[in-house]
Amino acid sequence: MRMSKSGLDFIAQHEGCVLSVYRDVAGYPTIGVGHLIRDDDPDFSGGITKEAAIGLLKEDVEDAEDCVNAKVTVELTQAQFDTLTSFVFNIGAGAFRKSTLLRLLNEGKPEEVPAQLKRWNRAGGKVVQGLINRREAEAGLWETATYA
Repeated sequence: MRMSKSGLDFIAQHEGCVLSVYRDVAGYPTIGVGHLIRDDDPDFSGGITKEAAIGLLKEDVEDAEDCVNAKVTVELTQAQFDTLTSFVFNIGAGAFRKSTLLRLLNEGKPEEVPAQLKRWNRAGGKVVQGLINRREAEAGLWETATYA
């Protein structure tokens, strides 16, 4: 399964798009739509275009999609897949693989997912309002399939 266009738009809405290098809420150098800058990335000191930001997002989302596809053992709707891909994009595959959310979902308890999503509201050890908002939106997407 792959993320829908609505799912990509959902991520972009919650990440925002910054065309120059900035530090995210946890202090990591970032550019575009939540792209964490890696040592092997090109020099972004001159900034990027909106098109390049979307290209990076599509590349980055592939890792999150692959993780969801590999680790979730139950059937998902498109909206549920998009929810989990957004979540993994934000928290990382390693954290997702170890999460109670994944364990409960694979045990056949999809009704537990919204509450589990809402637990992930910290960055750098601090509760962040933006993450509270994002997790509320992800929980809503999971429950209603509405990309609000």
